[in-house]
Amino acid sequence: MIMLWLGIGTLLFLALWFLSLPLRRTRATHDWQQRFEADDHAEEQNLVVYERRLSALESARDRGEIDVARFEEGRHELDRNLLEDTEGRRRAPLKNPLAGRFAIPLAMVALVAASVIGYQWAGADGDLALYAAQQNALNTPGVSMKTLVGRLEEEAETQPDNPKVWALLLPLYQKIGQPGQAIGALERMIELEGRRVDLLAQTAQIKFFMAGRSLTDEVQALVDEILDKDPREPTVLGILGVEAFDDGRYEQAINYWRRALAGFGDNESAQAIRNGIAVARQRLEGAANGTGTVTD
Repeated sequence: MIMLWLGIGTLLFLALWFLSLPLRRTRATHDWQQRFEADDHAEEQNLVVYERRLSALESARDRGEIDVARFEEGRHELDRNLLEDTEGRRRAPLKNPLAGRFAIPLAMVALVAASVIGYQWAGADGDLALYAAQQNALNTPGVSMKTLVGRLEEEAETQPDNPKVWALLLPLYQKIGQPGQAIGALERMIELEGRRVDLLAQTAQIKFFMAGRSLTDEVQALVDEILDKDPREPTVLGILGVEAFDDGRYEQAINYWRRALAGFGDNESAQAIRNGIAVARQRLEGAANGTGTVTD
């Protein structure tokens, strides 16, 4: 966290330095503009050109090369060009170099405030604190799983609305044999992230095994909700396969597990499903041959 804030501070310092450039250069820019305008003789040169062309028109008129009407037309054209050029070059008087000097400091304060508030609103300081706590626990010699869980539970008390805390606690609760706490973590994640199918499926799975591999009314309600949202959800299909297997409905269990197999991405889960299908087939063959069931 200290390195993060040092980085943010460095970037803000650079931004403020660039913002302050106009304030630091305003006097030099004002003086340069004044010298430029003082040395600008464009209007005098335009007037010389105007007088030369007017003199040429008068000479042409006096020699009889043009009549009075053409002379007046040419003179009006010269007058109009001179006026347009003069208007185009007219400059507003230079303002005091200190005018508006408070705008840049206000912009600098606004930048700092917006950066801090924006980071507090959209930044990931909670995730960084969570990562630091996790790494600190893991790097402690002889740390146990329960110690890591305790450290993450402290973070959960500090930032209960961060779903990543509960996502880290969930598998740890399962590993140390605390299914009740695992369900609590899942329910908190559902509160924060909505009734996502994967979260509901994990909840149904844990409650199913806590009920002794039984489809209680609560588990069945979750299963129905999940299948309504995603009929191919592999975890729920796996649950239904287990329930059918325990009830001796081996063919139905095989059908559930085959459908589940297509949705599992990890090899360990897929292999467990394959093993279950193989056992269910042996049971079916044993029943067909009249030899009874075989050992799992």
